[in-house]
Parts: sequence; structure tokens; C-alpha cells
Amino acid sequence: MQTSTATAPDLGMPAIYLHLLAELLGTLGVDEQELLHRVGLNPHRLNSMDLRVSQSQASEFVTRAIIESGEPGLGIMLARELRLPLHGTLGTAVMSSQTLAEALDLMTRFLTLRAPQLEVSRLIKGDNAIYRVHCARDLGPLQGFILDAMLYGCVYMGSQLTGTLVKGCRMERRGPEPGYIHRFRQQIPVPVIYGASDDALIIPVSQLDLPIRFSDDQLAADSRSQCEVALKQLTEDAGFACRVRRVIETSHPFPPKLARVAATLFVSERTLKRRLQEESVSFQALVDQVRLKQACDLLEKTGLNLGQIAETLGYADAANFTRAFKRWTGISPSQHRNESRKPRLREPQHPVAAAL
Repeated sequence: MQTSTATAPDLGMPAIYLHLLAELLGTLGVDEQELLHRVGLNPHRLNSMDLRVSQSQASEFVTRAIIESGEPGLGIMLARELRLPLHGTLGTAVMSSQTLAEALDLMTRFLTLRAPQLEVSRLIKGDNAIYRVHCARDLGPLQGFILDAMLYGCVYMGSQLTGTLVKGCRMERRGPEPGYIHRFRQQIPVPVIYGASDDALIIPVSQLDLPIRFSDDQLAADSRSQCEVALKQLTEDAGFACRVRRVIETSHPFPPKLARVAATLFVSERTLKRRLQEESVSFQALVDQVRLKQACDLLEKTGLNLGQIAETLGYADAANFTRAFKRWTGISPSQHRNESRKPRLREPQHPVAAAL
């Protein structure tokens, strides 16, 4: 039974996936930046492996993207662009696995990190392993897009992992065959059968022992531990304040007005304030937290001057930004930049991690 979107926790969607989708829209003649702005998303913030976008904004962007591009097969197109390192720590863990079975087990265990709307279960039936994919709640227009991206993405990634097509693999999909699928048939390396009882990947058990090309035991152990920590943090940070912060982090314009954030989360301004108060935080405190994080990133990683950083963060001038930064940290922005650029001892990087 599916849970309603209103009652289920919103763990967001990794921003990097929407960044890739926006790039695809550009190739289809859609002004992707203007579309992102209309949805209230900052294009420059989406190219991040760490940020997540609220489900409501992700759904609105995908829906508008399909309508304005006239391409209902955007999920399949996105699947072709996905590379394992783009899946963060989970991608690294999967790449460093010993076998295809181990990689699929990791995907099943930690899928929440990349697609919290989906659940995967495995069933061995005769000579086949059946990986069923289920949407835990009704996602509306986002549902077909996510299922396409996930299932077709797994097919393409199987070849990335093993260096060859996984023999005997096929895909089953619920419902009638969509009209757009014929345009992608030649690009899909496995049979796809519609009208099935489940959305699933079927893989011969004999293929599960295929070795992974990038296998590395130490990197595998390290990345799995990181996945455990990330999963614990993601599921524990499922409160309302975290949802508000996600909207603030990727907002255009920045900083967002309280009314805009409330509308994005489908609550009234009064309800938003009350629910934040219940978690002992204010809207302005969340804005300041995000501002401080973005300020530090801009000071450490860019050559923007203080006036440009102030404008990016929504301050009237560099003086106002400097006063706020000193209040938060006790030092000036220039001091922080200088300190961050002092030479530091670097730990040797694992050669496989460097290759990713």
C-alpha cells in the first residue's frame, strides 16, 4: 500500500540528478536556467554531490521539463547519462564491490541515499534473481520518471561495472507500453516487457558472480561504512527544519522569503513558523546557517571579491556581509579566506578513489 506524499517524510532528491536533467533540457532546446528559476531553484547550486532538493520542487521541475521539452522519455535519457561516481558514496561502494551480486545487494541496502522514494526486494525464482522495484508512495508525475531513470540506469550501469552486457538480463514493467518507448528501443540493450505485475529487473543467477572491474576491498569497506553513516544521518534528519533548510539551500532568488518556502512545502506561513518552533529553530536561523556555509565555500573555493559574495548571499553590500560573518565566526571574511589557503599536510589518496 502506498503512503501519501503528505504524511511520508521527504528525504529529498540528490541535486546532481536535476543538474544532469537540466543539461539534457539544454540539448533539447529548452532554456533550462529560466525553467529552474521559475521553480525557485538556483542552477549553480545543483551541481553538488552533497545537496538535496525537496520532493515538491523536484516533482514540479520534472513535470515542467516533460511538458516544455515534449519528451516523456526524459527518465530514460537521464539513465544514459548516469555514471557511477555521480551516485556519491553509494556509487563508490558499488564500484569497489567484488561481484555483481554484491553490488546489487549494496544498491538494495542503500538505495534510500539516492532514491528514497523507491524500495527494492530480491526474490530467487528458479534460475533467475528478480529485483522488484516498488514506489513506497504515490509520487504523481515524478513516479514514471524516477522508475525509468532507476531501472534503465541499472541496466546501463551493469555494463559499466562488468565491462560487458549482463547476459540473459531483462526488464519487466507494469502497465501498458508507453507510446514513447519505440524511440528508445534500439538504445536499450535488454528486452523490456510491459504489462507485467511488477517493475523489476530479472538477472540469471549464473550472472551474479560476474566480477566487478574496479574491485577494491579496502575502498569497499571504507565506502560501505560511509554509506551506513550517511543513511543514519539522512533518516534521522527527516524533521521539518531539515526540509525547510533544503529549500533554502537551493533557492533562487537567495535568500528566499518565508512565504515562498511555505508555498513550496504546501503549508501556511503560520504553520511553517509553528512547526519550526516545535523543533526549537527559527526560519532566520536556518537562513543564517545556509548563508554561513555558502559564504565559507565561496571564500575558500572561488576568487570572488567580498562585494560579489555579498550580492550572491543577498546582502546590500560587502560591509553588511562582513559584519554578519564576524558575528557568526568572530573573524572577518578576509581572515577566513587567508586561513583557509594556508598550506596543509595532505593525506595520501587511495589510487582507486583518485580515479573516481
